[in-house]
Amino acid sequence: MTDRRGGAPRSEAARLAILRATADLFLRRGFAQLSIEGIAAEAGVGKQTIYRWWPTKSDLVAEALLEGLLMPEHVVPRFGGSLREDLVHWMRTVMAFVDDPQHDEMLKSLVAAGTVNPAIGERVRDNLGADADLVRRLEQGVADGELPASAPIASLVELLIGAIVLRIVARSDADGGEAERLVDVVLGRYGPTATDPAEPRGSAH
Repeated sequence: MTDRRGGAPRSEAARLAILRATADLFLRRGFAQLSIEGIAAEAGVGKQTIYRWWPTKSDLVAEALLEGLLMPEHVVPRFGGSLREDLVHWMRTVMAFVDDPQHDEMLKSLVAAGTVNPAIGERVRDNLGADADLVRRLEQGVADGELPASAPIASLVELLIGAIVLRIVARSDADGGEAERLVDVVLGRYGPTATDPAEPRGSAH
C-alpha cells in the first residue's frame, strides 16, 4: 500500500514502523518529550521522511490513535437496562480504565496532545464511548420516556465526558458510589435519579 502526500509515495511498512515508534516513545516518554528526531531514530528512517507525511508530532499521535496503537479499548454503553443503569455501568467501566495506574501517564499525555490537535481529543472521546454510541443511548432514553424530548443531549454528553477528563487531569480517590452520583448529577432535572422513583416509560415530563 502506498499513499501520496507532497508527491512522494508512502510505503506501508515505513508508515507502520513510524507509527509504532511513535506509540512506543509516547507511552515511554509522554507527549511533551516526544520528538520527530526520536521517532525517526526509533523507526530507522530520516526526519524528512516523517515530515513529508506528517507535519507535526501531534499528527503522528492522532494517526497512531486511529490505528489502535494507543488506547485500543473502546467503551460502548449498554442498551439493556434503564437509562440510569446503563449510564452508571458505562461510567464505572470508563472510571476503571482511567483509574488504572498503568494508563495514568498515557491519558494525561493524550489530554495534553488533544489541546494541540483536536483530532486527538475527538479520538479519545470516541474510545471512551462519548461518540455516537452514547448519543444513541440518550436518544433511546428520550424514546423510552426517561428523558424529555427537550433534553439537551449534546450538553449531557459534554458533562459526562467532562467529568472523566477532569478525573484524568486532577485525580482523586475513587469510592464505590461515585459513578452513581455523577450520573445522577448529570441527569438531574432531566431524568430519574437514585432517590427519585422513575416514572413509567412513555409518561409525560
